[in-house]
Amino acid sequence: MGSVIAILVAATPFLFYVYEYVPHTKIWETPFFTYESNFYEDAYVGIWVLMMKIVPLLLSLLWFFTCRHWWYHALLVPIAMFAFQILSALNDDNRFMDEFHIVWLLPVMAIVIPSIYLLRARMFNRINDADKTMEELEEEFKIKPKTFMDKVKQYF
Repeated sequence: MGSVIAILVAATPFLFYVYEYVPHTKIWETPFFTYESNFYEDAYVGIWVLMMKIVPLLLSLLWFFTCRHWWYHALLVPIAMFAFQILSALNDDNRFMDEFHIVWLLPVMAIVIPSIYLLRARMFNRINDADKTMEELEEEFKIKPKTFMDKVKQYF
């Protein structure tokens, strides 16, 4: 599994530069799909915008599913942000892509940020009650599923 993740991370520059192979036309036809760029009026620009969002989302998801630190839920905020930006980029009627996205992220942030703060406060309470170091407490709070599916199940 580690090799697959390493290959995905190493391949992200190639994934990002997929837009270099897109023609400078409004409609890009491939054997798998047809992409029509209405808002950008150039498939090259549309795919470039998508790759600017997809690659960070992919890296954030990999980080989220492989992170063993207690604060990994904080990664849900940028994941939600990139996912929303991808949906907005695909929405042809959306004229101002990066405006007011924080409003849509507020529910995610309202859950994640207080949860992380409460977990951090709980850790500091245990430090004051016991003679454990911060590293020992972080190790205690780590979630260590045995398989990839166990890791996925703990989030849903």
